[in-house]
Amino acid sequence: MSGTESILPASAPLSRAITLHQKLREVPHRPGVYVIRDRFAKIIYVGKARDLRRRLSNYFTPSSRNRVDLKTRALIDSASDYEWHLVKSDAEAVLFEGKLIKEWRPKYNISFRDDKRFIMVRVQMGDAIPRFELVRFRKEDGARYFGPFANAGALRTSLLAIKKQFGLRSCRPLEPTERDFKHCLDHVIKNCSAPCIARISCEEYKIRVEQACEVLEGKSREMTAGIEEEMEKAAAKLDFEKAASLRNLLKDLRETSKPMRRFTRKSLPNSINPREDVVELSDALGLDRPPQTMECFDISNISDNHIVASMVRFRDGVPDRDSYRRYRITTTKGQNDFASMAEVIRRRYKRLLKEAVEATPELADSQEIPAEALDRIARLTRSSKEGSPLPDLIIVDGGKGQLGMACRELQSLGLHGQHIIGLAKEFEEIYRPGESNPLRLDKDSGALKLLQRIRDEAHRVANGYNELLLRRRISESALDDVPGVSEAKKKTLLTRFGSISRIKKTSPETLAEVPGVSKELAERILSSLHQKAAKRD
Repeated sequence: MSGTESILPASAPLSRAITLHQKLREVPHRPGVYVIRDRFAKIIYVGKARDLRRRLSNYFTPSSRNRVDLKTRALIDSASDYEWHLVKSDAEAVLFEGKLIKEWRPKYNISFRDDKRFIMVRVQMGDAIPRFELVRFRKEDGARYFGPFANAGALRTSLLAIKKQFGLRSCRPLEPTERDFKHCLDHVIKNCSAPCIARISCEEYKIRVEQACEVLEGKSREMTAGIEEEMEKAAAKLDFEKAASLRNLLKDLRETSKPMRRFTRKSLPNSINPREDVVELSDALGLDRPPQTMECFDISNISDNHIVASMVRFRDGVPDRDSYRRYRITTTKGQNDFASMAEVIRRRYKRLLKEAVEATPELADSQEIPAEALDRIARLTRSSKEGSPLPDLIIVDGGKGQLGMACRELQSLGLHGQHIIGLAKEFEEIYRPGESNPLRLDKDSGALKLLQRIRDEAHRVANGYNELLLRRRISESALDDVPGVSEAKKKTLLTRFGSISRIKKTSPETLAEVPGVSKELAERILSSLHQKAAKRD
């Protein structure tokens, strides 16, 4: 029986205690993940088990109720239905359980509720000298990804053995050179084939990387066969310590290279109903109709001159990624979230005003001001296929301060009837114009979870843009040619001062206050930067 074939509808009527116990007859003695729902069909607990029937019988056999702790008893008392999903192994069960908990955040689960992801292995075959690196997020960057892996310890041990077996590099530079080789010990202890100094050609090195990838994918058994043979020889020589070490390595390699099903969002049973959440949000905010389109703004800053903003648009409760926008804050000086929010709101809706007038030629010679023109266009297009250029609801990430600045900008543009709220993260409070007291929704309500999804998406886009700009500045830095400045020091300096021009204006004493920068190195950095500036002039 497949995982989804065994699931009863969440709304199926149950005579609680008797039916839950009787339903155990359908549960197989196989590994899997189970989901428990309450009488409102809301997921309240997600768990995994090697034997599903035995585990679920601990909950729903009447004689076992008095043997559990108070928390588990409360869970049992709240349960109204349960369902299960079969998997092939314990590792798959761990991955699937973590994915479901992050998706639903059930109230009786504690583990996996943070935003930390399972570890993966990434290799960019397009690089001149590819290397394996550990990451937690999969990006659409053309690289090959392996995982996710449930056992991070086994993965790290396996990856170390694979690198040693095939002579793969562990250094961090994108293209290591002879200068990097001078500080490298991997070649000395014969852990690396040293392609950086042409001890091996790049073509031959990439062949080794491909062979290592086959081991990670479980397609090659030569490495495990060699370790097995070496383990047997060690045991025959009574070198049991070495044999045990090889046995543990073999176990880790087999666990890492075992074929694993990847659980995507489409393969997850979905407890989110975006349309229902939109209707619930409309009722909670007292809107005249459900907000079909919503736009959310977030500010992200690392240093005084490295401030960005994001705007994400949701349509019918789901992301409309083609409409996302990213902004560099240009007119605001310093880390001022209020002024930054005002700037991005002004730029976004001033542009909408301009585009709306340009798209309506009959208004070109009209006496209407742009805001009134946009409002008329919005009314005319509410029921059209394209929809209104204005969102039905604007959400700003922040409290009264950010909301007040956003409202002031909307008023100055003439958008007086625009619905807008602020969502403060600490207590998930909703601030509304003209209301002194914030609105607090039930933490399990679909309306609040919808707002959280929108806010978190805006936060993700803003932070991602900030990191992208910082990586660009680091990768194209005038500090690259300064002896003694590593990638870590370069990143620290740019994060601290924000730009090369600010570093040049800094005194050696101030520069030496940065961790890892001595006074001699500070003087060398400033001398190099001033020399480059003089050459350009």
